[in-house]
Amino acid sequence: MRLATIRDGSPDGALALVSPDGARVLRVGGTLLAAMADWQTAQALLEAASARLAAGEGEAAEGVTFAAPLPRTWQWLDGSAFTTHGDLMAVAFKHDPHEGDRPLMYQGLSDRFYGPLDPVPFPEMEHGIDFEGEFGVIVDAVPMGTSAADALGHIRLIVQINDWSLRAIAPVEMKTGFGWVQAKPACSMAPFAVTPDELDDAWADGRVCLDLDIAWNGKRVGHANGAAMAFGFHDLVAHAALTRDLAPGTVIGSGTVSNANYAEVGSSCISEIRAIEIIAHGAPQTPFMAFGDTIRMTGRNSSGGAPFGTIDQQVIKA
Repeated sequence: MRLATIRDGSPDGALALVSPDGARVLRVGGTLLAAMADWQTAQALLEAASARLAAGEGEAAEGVTFAAPLPRTWQWLDGSAFTTHGDLMAVAFKHDPHEGDRPLMYQGLSDRFYGPLDPVPFPEMEHGIDFEGEFGVIVDAVPMGTSAADALGHIRLIVQINDWSLRAIAPVEMKTGFGWVQAKPACSMAPFAVTPDELDDAWADGRVCLDLDIAWNGKRVGHANGAAMAFGFHDLVAHAALTRDLAPGTVIGSGTVSNANYAEVGSSCISEIRAIEIIAHGAPQTPFMAFGDTIRMTGRNSSGGAPFGTIDQQVIKA
């Protein structure tokens, strides 16, 4: 199933199902956040509605305005599960590479996720505006202490995310040892959240095995694949749940999608591009984003399909 939230003037929008070709939507009532709170009941209702959608019910998607699948939720936890990205960030920020067998993870703000076509405001270009393309999962209620093996069964939906970052502020906050606040504004989500079965064999071992195609100002800068996670999403869920229950609707991100063969597949953020330039030339050459810049992100399967739809946004002055 492909789920979406249609803007209707309310904070959480209206839950809808989307046809496989993206041409039709069927409003099913309620919100996605409410559905996550009782997923077993909601799943049965959604599957029945999915059959109605397949039979021809629904309305044209053209003209419908999609919010993020979860316009707001209880918790957003972002990992950093791609080893290549971590190694390149160590170069970019001049710190030691991460060592150990524990995933990296931070807790960001979750009271707002930008919709896929929303302009995104920032106060100053000097803050180092950067995009970060990644995948994420939405879980149902996860009890404290859940194992990685059991965590896989709590992953109900998969999403595509742009985790915006302000790179000039990040090193200052990192040095405090207290985590990010100013350097991590609200994220964006692609329009559709999909059940794992929707990805077929592109969902494997808790990983989204899709290329994340990224174009900055119309120029393709990356198409790295999500299969290269050092920790699967089930590992990240278990890590987050070690000392806390995870509320239904919690979103957990993969971190920036990154591959070891970056010379061929490019990068999913500017900071990584700059790190590669430091390695090659001794200094970064690519600037961060400017007001008016656009970013387009699409996770694609082997046949070229886009199960999550597309993020297509412009950076604007706040």
